[in-house]
Amino acid sequence: MAKEGIKARDVKRQKLVAKYAAKRAALKEAGDYDGLQKLPKNSSPVRLHNRCKITGRPRGYMRKFGISRVLFRKMALAGKIPGVTKASW
Repeated sequence: MAKEGIKARDVKRQKLVAKYAAKRAALKEAGDYDGLQKLPKNSSPVRLHNRCKITGRPRGYMRKFGISRVLFRKMALAGKIPGVTKASW
């Protein structure tokens, strides 16, 4: 389980990226790299990292579900994810 501060920091980064997205695109289009340098570091989309929505785990993230592989398996076996069944042949 990730610390609450790390999860909060990630949410803060996501908000900054969304806030500066249009301005960043305009500066890139104009070729104003000095203006890009003056924007906050955390407003760059490269600094985002996918994390599990529930536990905050940074590795083993499944994009389709937005959760980690560990939690996905636990929830799928419990029948909490609709349409997901254990394979058997």
